[in-house]
Amino acid sequence: MSGLVQLAVRSIRGWSVDKLTARCFSGVTTVLEYKEYGDPQKVVTKREVNVPALKEGEVLVRMVAAPINPADINTIQGVYAIKPPLPSVPGSEGVGEVMEVSESGTNGSIQPGDRVIPRLSGLGTWRTHIVASAADLIKVPADIDVVATATVAVNPGTAYRMLKDFVPLKNGDTVIQNGANSAVGQAVIQIAAALGLKTVNVVRDRPDILELKKKLTGLGATVVVTETELRKSEEVKALPKPKLALNCVSGRSGTEILRQLEPAGTMVTYGGMSRQPVTAPVGALIFTDVILRGFWMTRWNQEHVRHPKRREMLDDLFQLIRQDRLQPPDHNLVPFADYHTALVNAMPSDGKLGKKQILVF
Repeated sequence: MSGLVQLAVRSIRGWSVDKLTARCFSGVTTVLEYKEYGDPQKVVTKREVNVPALKEGEVLVRMVAAPINPADINTIQGVYAIKPPLPSVPGSEGVGEVMEVSESGTNGSIQPGDRVIPRLSGLGTWRTHIVASAADLIKVPADIDVVATATVAVNPGTAYRMLKDFVPLKNGDTVIQNGANSAVGQAVIQIAAALGLKTVNVVRDRPDILELKKKLTGLGATVVVTETELRKSEEVKALPKPKLALNCVSGRSGTEILRQLEPAGTMVTYGGMSRQPVTAPVGALIFTDVILRGFWMTRWNQEHVRHPKRREMLDDLFQLIRQDRLQPPDHNLVPFADYHTALVNAMPSDGKLGKKQILVF
């Protein structure tokens, strides 16, 4: 382990902001930004920016950890549903610690030393310090692992909502998903297991397939099969027909899990890793009356900015983390100064995503 990475690991394990740190803050934040859409490795650059004085209700946050998500990459490339005005600071989630609050205070909602995450995406978490309205932040528990906190909002949140919002599921019901080794897929496995649900988890074949199956089974997966094994698997046939299918691949893979649904079952599409459309067989629509839905976590958050369901979801996820029933995805901790390496490693290789890259500050 390099000296920089060792320092990063130590900093996120013992990351309380003390008075000396606050007094020594220079008033400058280092940010990553892009001025044009394109290849993240080429268009993302680093620069220093003066931090403005706090206005009423604002707080100064020192970022501690921020992941690089596929949506961040797609946003920089200009192919995501949201195109922020340029120049823009990337980063849709992460965790920081409050250093200072405005003289007028925050009505006690957030205080120095509190750990916070963004309420909505678009805050731009790839920077060392952020000035934000307290209303745009959510206070989170202090006893949760930093990596788990930094990555809780997008991937586990997506998994949680899809398992909760589309089909009434009860103990023993079956859910099928493709892309089961993705960050969302791993969260689906663990949350479903905690809810007493059985999961059929479809992955692409690979040289280390036995090792991957063992890993996902260890997270709580009921059955793990490759795309070519799905139709013939006796383990799959032995389970109740799935009521819910979760599709992040689309194309042929989406069609195959759609075929597995029970009559009137629902397939929720939340991604298109194959870059191919969702194709539904006519027979599945006419004779089994399957339902096709879509889900986008960003939209759900926008519609539930301060809804009690948002807090309930986070509380449930944090409780699962405390119980060691929800682990963060495989990841690399990358010092902020080495952001270019993190961007390189965050790009898909042969259509596959590797470990999640997490910037630490």
